[in-house]
Order: sequence, then structure tokens, then C-alpha cells
Amino acid sequence: MTIFLETTIPSYLTARPSREWLLAAHQKLTRAWWENHRRAHELYTSQLVLDEAACGDSKFAARRLNVLADAALLAATRKSEAFTRDIVRSRILPAHADVDAAHIAIATAHEMDILLTWNCRHIANAANQHSLRRLADARALRLPIICTPEQLMEDTHENIEP
Repeated sequence: MTIFLETTIPSYLTARPSREWLLAAHQKLTRAWWENHRRAHELYTSQLVLDEAACGDSKFAARRLNVLADAALLAATRKSEAFTRDIVRSRILPAHADVDAAHIAIATAHEMDILLTWNCRHIANAANQHSLRRLADARALRLPIICTPEQLMEDTHENIEP
């Protein structure tokens, strides 16, 4: 499968282990997916993701960028830029989430199978999925499956220690 890596994936992989139990579990699931499953897929990202990953503490930014180094870079295109505008105009995502809309649009325009993210507020939000799919269909686009690493564990039922 072709998988678009959104910024939260390298962030969860490289961050200090969280003290918050749910975030810590998400970090562990992300590491397990990365270590055991990523090689079975073609990984992609975008310049927007690289720009976001480069922000903040330079040590952690370097780690995030290193994680993304082997992912092929997808360019923003007229199609993705138009779809980004459509997502924001339709109010499926709020105007301030235009970069999140762009992640969705780039993955869609490049026909990715999966958009992998932990951004459940705007991107992997089940309440938005139907509207995003209808909007993509109306533009003759195919929305990728938008999911978290936990949802992409490929039915291995791995035991992730808390």
C-alpha cells in the first residue's frame, strides 16, 4: 500500500515518552507499527510535513526529519490546492486547519491508499469522513483511508505493553 505520513507520525516516534497514559500508548503503537510494518509499504510525505517537522526544538526536529528521510516527497499540485480550498470552503475543517486540509488534499490528489495520522481532531475524525468522501467523489477524486497506526496494525494482534 502507499501511505502518506502526516506530521504526527514522526512526532510520536521521536518524542520523549509521555506520562499521559493514552498518549504513551499511542507512541508505543506507533513505534510497533514503524518497527514491524512500515517496510511492507511505500511511504510518502510532503514538503508541508517536512516544514512542520522542522519546527521546535532542533534536536527533536532533526529526529523527526530523519524519520521522514526515506519517504518519497509528494508535491502540492493544482489539484491538491483546489481540493484544499474546497475542504476549507465547505467547512468540513475549520479555516485555521488549512494545513490539515492540505495534508488530506495532497494525499488524495496523489491517490494514496492510506493517510496515516494521530491528528484525530481534524484529519482522522470519523465525523468528517463522510463529508470528505462526498466532496472528493464530487471532484472525481478518491479519498484515501484515513487512519491511525493502531488501525493499521494489519491484524497481527500484537501485544503492546503499557
